[in-house]
Amino acid sequence: MSSDSTISLNFTYRGASFPLMLSSATTLGEMQSELEELTSVPPSLQKLLYKGKNIAQNRESDARISSLGLRAASKIQLLGITSAELSGLQATETEQHRIDRILRERALKTPTYKVRSTGTASSSTLAYRFHQLVPLPHLPKPDTALSLLRRLSEDAAIQHVMRKHEFSVGVLTELAPHEHPELLGLNVNAGQQIKLRLRTDRYDGFRSYREVRRVLCHELTHNVWGDHDNNFKTLNSQLNREVDEFEGARTAGTHKRSEAAAQVLGGNGSVPLDPNESAEDRRRRVLAATMARFQKGGSESNSSGLGS
Repeated sequence: MSSDSTISLNFTYRGASFPLMLSSATTLGEMQSELEELTSVPPSLQKLLYKGKNIAQNRESDARISSLGLRAASKIQLLGITSAELSGLQATETEQHRIDRILRERALKTPTYKVRSTGTASSSTLAYRFHQLVPLPHLPKPDTALSLLRRLSEDAAIQHVMRKHEFSVGVLTELAPHEHPELLGLNVNAGQQIKLRLRTDRYDGFRSYREVRRVLCHELTHNVWGDHDNNFKTLNSQLNREVDEFEGARTAGTHKRSEAAAQVLGGNGSVPLDPNESAEDRRRRVLAATMARFQKGGSESNSSGLGS
């Protein structure tokens, strides 16, 4: 691309198209300012996705667009929230923080009582866990966010690594949309809080469970190691491996039990395995098939008796 050439780029934002004709000497900052005029998304909140990568990440605002690897008629997706939306979210969070403070102050004035556990949970189960789950109530679908946090906290593989490594987390919550937009997760004070990016950039959608769980393993590693050094990488890899191995072992054990049940109850006409079926549903299906064969055998016996 020559220094005095122009390039046509097509930006899309929330279903709308914004074509721009720019000089190759235009800087990234100038291009982002033009996009802000068109969409009201400030440069600090803009993600410019081209071929799956954010072309604005780790680049200075004075970098020329000719250095971004763009071609004529390139299609670039813009993600981000507007200044008005950001102000609304911040105002809502400020109000929510005020309410939380009032509730905390009231709780401190209320007598507290020790709750005795009547269950059979071990001391490690009670100690090494997430002690509180907190979705952001001012965002869409807080119930869905809470369900995802609860699923993570009750994940048997996650519980396994937390007990094994003696991890305890005070609060498991989600990252606010404008809070550290470059991060997928954040560990505050070595486990006092873990914040996860549960939502997509549209805020009313949610990221895949396995993706969020891998981020959780990353943040649990920060309970031990703060920097992303070799110690961190070793432990992070170990946690992910232990999660996978735990699930693999549990799945293999479930399959063995299912096969044994099919052999005992199903006889020669065993019921085929369905990998998407729960163990309880399979037990019911095997029992129903067995009872049907018993009934069929009884009917055939009765019929032969009547004919003699």
